[in-house]
Amino acid sequence: MARGGERRPVTAAEIAAKYRLPPAALAKAIQRLVRAGLAAGTRGVAGGYRLTRPPSEVTVLDVVEVFESTRRPGDCLVGTCSPAGCEHFEECRMRQLFDEVDLQARATFASVSLETLVAARPAFPAPSALTPTRWSRAASR
Repeated sequence: MARGGERRPVTAAEIAAKYRLPPAALAKAIQRLVRAGLAAGTRGVAGGYRLTRPPSEVTVLDVVEVFESTRRPGDCLVGTCSPAGCEHFEECRMRQLFDEVDLQARATFASVSLETLVAARPAFPAPSALTPTRWSRAASR
């Protein structure tokens, strides 16, 4: 849909064929995008799906949030802990590490539009260009 821009709706069959995706799985994914308001469908001979906003205005984070798991920053990795019920919650290094990774990933996803993602040669920063985290700094000591 992002590759088509705003030219015309694209059918699920076209997308499935082009990217060799299972049609049933693709249909479910498209419906999630429609329910989230990122895509809209048009019925009929000239029908199909299109983004509801220009690809330059939709971030990768917008799409990721439609499909991501239920873990949120601050959640316990085991799933049983909470600030009130775990004596290790505040100092849990794994939870803190996952929170930091999650925040960095979200910032990166938010900085990339679908337009940039589908461009021939997107300009993403190389991993070495990213600011070292407190985890990598601590490991190098």
